[in-house]
Amino acid sequence: MTVHFIGAGPGAPDLLTLRAQRLIATSPVCLYAGALVPAEVLAHAPEHARLVDTQHLQLDEIVAELERAHARQEDVARLHSGDLSIYSAVGEQTRRLDALAIPWDLTPGVPAFAAAAATLRQELTLPGVAQSVILTRYRRDSSPMPDGERLEALAAHGATLVLHLGVQAIEELVAVLVPHYGADCPAAVVARASWPDELVLRATLATIAEQVAQHGVKRTATIFVGRVLAGGGFDDSFLYSKARERP
Repeated sequence: MTVHFIGAGPGAPDLLTLRAQRLIATSPVCLYAGALVPAEVLAHAPEHARLVDTQHLQLDEIVAELERAHARQEDVARLHSGDLSIYSAVGEQTRRLDALAIPWDLTPGVPAFAAAAATLRQELTLPGVAQSVILTRYRRDSSPMPDGERLEALAAHGATLVLHLGVQAIEELVAVLVPHYGADCPAAVVARASWPDELVLRATLATIAEQVAQHGVKRTATIFVGRVLAGGGFDDSFLYSKARERP
């Protein structure tokens, strides 16, 4: 028996990996967050699978479901939206499973920020503009940020910035970022990337908060800030240049 933690992607059911689909189809138990995982993904589960919506469950209740499946020797497909490597809350579950000697593994998925960047038709690293991407979130009614990860310190790098879980505090974010990026720096917000009701807002730091307010965006959105969003005006990559020596 194994608990398969699976990155179920950003929302579009066809952004599920082949491995994820196979594991869902062969697991008698499936745990998922109902607000973030579409019904089309759950349709891959076996006909008589036990489906458990975890969006209103606490950690102890989730682990209890996994323990019961272990006792029955039934594999579990534990679905998380996006990818497991960031903001997935997988670590606290696997720590409990290790203590209980319950086997588990990880299957990566398409992260929400990657789906949002695709919607923007945007590479986040461009030669001569930005070669680093900072993925972070903004603290508000959530786990505290560690020392050294204050937004002001991260913004000082001037790298492409991708912010999760912060759209409700967009005005506060703008106030912090403008001194480092400038009011004219391009910004974008993608809400519910890859879902049928996906929304894309493009603006500058000076105007993005107003657009967010006008469209009533309050959750499930990714914020992008950086000069890469301006489009043209960057160098060709060295990867394909004539200057690069080839065998």
